Amino acid sequence: MRKLTERALVIASHNQGKIRELRALLDPLGYQLSTAAELDLEEPEETGLTFEANAELKAVAAATASNMPALSDDSGLVVDGLDGAPGIYSARWGGPERDFQLAMKRVDDELRATQRNNRQARFVSVICLAWPDRHVEFFRGEVEGVIVWPPRGEQGFGYDPVFLPDGYDRTFGEMSSDEKHGWSHGQDMALSHRARAFKLFAEKCLEKKSA
Repeated sequence: MRKLTERALVIASHNQGKIRELRALLDPLGYQLSTAAELDLEEPEETGLTFEANAELKAVAAATASNMPALSDDSGLVVDGLDGAPGIYSARWGGPERDFQLAMKRVDDELRATQRNNRQARFVSVICLAWPDRHVEFFRGEVEGVIVWPPRGEQGFGYDPVFLPDGYDRTFGEMSSDEKHGWSHGQDMALSHRARAFKLFAEKCLEKKSA
C-alpha cells in the first residue's frame, strides 16, 4: 500500500455535492485541495462496468492532467428489488439534467411495479487514489438500509432523502453532515458509505502525524 506523502491533492470531481462531502472529510487533515472543476480538467466519460473501474478512470485522468495525486469517488444506490439497479448508473437515472427528484421517483415506481416490492438497498462508495505515474489504490465502503417514500429531508444530495440506514429513524436527507459521516468528527464508526471508504483510505494511505 503506497502512502500519500504529498500535501497537495486534487478532488477528481465536477459534482458539487460530492466535492462538498469530500472537502468536509479532507479539510481537517490539512491538505492543499483543488478540484477537477476548479482546474478546468476534462471530465472523462464513465465507461467502466464497476464502481472501481469508473473511480479509476476519474482519478487517473485528474492525476495525469494535473501532475498531482488525485482522489476520486464513484458511488451509487444498489437496490435488491431492482436486481442491483441503478448501481453504477445512479446519476444517469436522473436523465441528462441529473434530476434526482426524477431518479428517486423512478426507483419508487419500478419497485412498486415488482411483485415483491423489496426495498432493501445499500449505498456503495469506492474511493480511488491515483498518482501521476498511474499507480492506484482502492477503498470501498457500503451502508445497508431501505428505500422509503415519499422523500424525507433536504440535506445531502442525490438519493439521500429516500435512503433510511439500518438502525436509524431518519434518512440521510434528514441528517446533518456531521451525523451522516460520523467518523470524521470523532466517532469510532463511520456511518455513510463515503465516510466508511474514506476511513479505510485514511487508515491505510495517510502518513501518521508524529506526537
